[in-house]
Amino acid sequence: MKRTMLGGKIHRAVVTEANVQYEGSISVDEDLLDAADILPGELVHVWDVTSAARLTTYTIAAPRGSGAICINGAAAHLVSTGDLVIVASFVELEDAEARAWKPNAVFVDSDNHVLAVRGEEAFRAN
Repeated sequence: MKRTMLGGKIHRAVVTEANVQYEGSISVDEDLLDAADILPGELVHVWDVTSAARLTTYTIAAPRGSGAICINGAAAHLVSTGDLVIVASFVELEDAEARAWKPNAVFVDSDNHVLAVRGEEAFRAN
């Protein structure tokens, strides 16, 4: 049996740009993609903490260290510059592998630079 598990997430990043004219996707600082183990072109879910909008798109790598989180294309009608978002990927794993899986949760500062990367402990209730 396969299970769909959280692959990694960038938690409460600040949207730095919303560009409706761009052809689509979300541009993310490559440092953040690496920390969350998300690849350029990978399917991600974007959950807007500020507006409650939810969307699915794919990633484009933005320059390293830029702090960029840019919502592009039609999604820019749902998410605004300054909004807080969670960007999450998912993976399909066999049951045994899923039970041992430890996704990365990337926590950022107000400039979208990595503060901490936490594994399994970030997914347990206090």
